[in-house]
Amino acid sequence: MGKKAENFFNPFSANYEVSRNGDRFNSCQVIYSQFGLAIHQNDHQARRRFVEWAPNEIAVVPDFHKRILFSDEAHFSLNGYVNKQNCRIWSAANPQVYVETPLHPEKLTVWCALWAGGITSSKTMKATTLQSMELWFQQDGAICHTARATIDLLKDTFGDRLISRFGPVNWPPRSCDLTPLDYFLWGYVKSLVYADKPQTLDHLEDNIRRVIADIRPQMLEKVIENWTSRLDYIRASRGSPMPEIIFKM
Repeated sequence: MGKKAENFFNPFSANYEVSRNGDRFNSCQVIYSQFGLAIHQNDHQARRRFVEWAPNEIAVVPDFHKRILFSDEAHFSLNGYVNKQNCRIWSAANPQVYVETPLHPEKLTVWCALWAGGITSSKTMKATTLQSMELWFQQDGAICHTARATIDLLKDTFGDRLISRFGPVNWPPRSCDLTPLDYFLWGYVKSLVYADKPQTLDHLEDNIRRVIADIRPQMLEKVIENWTSRLDYIRASRGSPMPEIIFKM
């Protein structure tokens, strides 16, 4: 994130930031969690604050939730393993998956931001465009995301429209059930990119780009609308995590 602010985002681009580091479904649902992050006792309060704040914003600006750029990254290994703690499996039944992985698999690191207008990369989009669209930016609290210089740069671009640890609006920790890339994108992409068993990183990268570019706008609309239902559930459960059966299309 150490680039100039005007070079951050292009929500209309079909290209996605991939770095090297050593209609598909008519009806489907995420049924089982492959990995999970335990909610700490102190997290409930932060989650309750956020799910109270966000609906208030929607009450003032009805399409507020459609203006949030949700960001995340995941590692895709050649052996078919996605190194993401919160990845979901897309299946009609419990696949009873047990994953064995080599110590140092060949992999790609993919960063995306997802919003109602599309899926973005860190390609060019001017800060003035972001400001005129009044988009918000969300990121998790990973140390690499929240260095002072990075937060200052994001504040220069988004002002008060930053949802992040150390940002104007705090993102609750360990809240993968509120991040569309965790509860939808990574699992969906994984379910398709390994179908032809790619043997090289170039092949895997091509598959990832193609699958993401082919995601329909209607699918993203459902993903974002589902986010508002999650706010309601977590608010009613006083910050508890979502159950395993969480999303249908």
